[in-house]
Amino acid sequence: MSVTSEPVREPHALAAKRDERRAAGVACAAHALHDGYSSLIYIMLPIWQKEFGLGYAELGLLRGLFSGTMASFQIPSGLIAERVGTAPMLALGTALAGTGYCLAGASAGFGLVVVALFVGGLGASVQHPLASSLMARAFAGPRSMKALGTYNFAGDIGKMTLPAAASLLLVAMSWRPALALLGGLGLLAAVAIFVLTPRYGAETPSHAAQQHAAGSAAPRHRFAFPVLLSIGMLDSATRMGFLLFLPFVLTAKGASVPVVGFALTLVFTGGAVGKLVCAFLGARIGAIPTVWLTEGATAVGIAALLPLGLAGALVLLPFIGIALNGTSSVLYGSVPDLVRPERRARAFSVFYTGTIGSDAVAPAIYGVAGDAFGVPSALIGIAAIVLLTLPLSLVLRPALAPRLR
Repeated sequence: MSVTSEPVREPHALAAKRDERRAAGVACAAHALHDGYSSLIYIMLPIWQKEFGLGYAELGLLRGLFSGTMASFQIPSGLIAERVGTAPMLALGTALAGTGYCLAGASAGFGLVVVALFVGGLGASVQHPLASSLMARAFAGPRSMKALGTYNFAGDIGKMTLPAAASLLLVAMSWRPALALLGGLGLLAAVAIFVLTPRYGAETPSHAAQQHAAGSAAPRHRFAFPVLLSIGMLDSATRMGFLLFLPFVLTAKGASVPVVGFALTLVFTGGAVGKLVCAFLGARIGAIPTVWLTEGATAVGIAALLPLGLAGALVLLPFIGIALNGTSSVLYGSVPDLVRPERRARAFSVFYTGTIGSDAVAPAIYGVAGDAFGVPSALIGIAAIVLLTLPLSLVLRPALAPRLR
């Protein structure tokens, strides 16, 4: 009996491993490309301002159009993907994102740039909910937090590499063919995504997914997902508020413009490291202890930054970046534990819409606080508000308890 059953298990195990590798490659590459496209806009804004004679209001409209379109269509993307499947929807979105930059490269005026960024933002809306759901499906169970942390880290790699590639291209050619080349990269990636994405049918999920689904059969904790979303929104608001005021804090300490740029790089580098490290930490010690560690360190770090001199502040900033961004991987990695497997894409779309919306609203709210009370007081307020995530996280303890076993 054992002789005949062994060959059946081996191909299944090999196929499962192959699908895991493909899912990770597709999801991480899609995240890097789409986040790179989002950051590429910052490189193009000064060029478009000079080319088309735009004012700051019009430049703000361009940036807001891409991110607003992306945020607005994430929930519809997740709902559509439940019907048509992850592979075609993720490939279509990537093709649209690439097409948007091809259109931008062919633009002769402000109007076509607006159309191009709308198309690009529409395409970008599919990536976060679907790629996250793909990773959670391929690495179901306790491994999902590590996998989603790696996926989260890949986005930061794209934010650094694609704008850098655009800067090199702009040395060799004008901006129109440079954007066309980068847009074409999205079209090629769409073909690869469609071909390589594993097809996880509803009737034949992976063995790990079946086990996780069985473990999820217990009664759902009704308010767990909304609480997790609230923590995510507070965490995102803290990040945006801190970055809003950081240049002014450093300038008051005597930093020049290049030093401020270097300081932001330190924060972003620490943030990229934090996304990866904290995901592995969360998988080891649990989501709730990691949230307490990262959010507590964020509050202490922000408060400690104010009395330090410039040199001390620069030393502290990478560690603030680790704590500031590390929580996000733990939160994203906890989403699969709070929803049923068939609703992951929908849940991720809601979660990303909420956190991205918080990113957009928080700077305006904290900016009003800065005008009213001054930058130091506003930062202390930010540090105090992020501590609200600690009691909120305790509400999640019963729902996330299985991960700690």
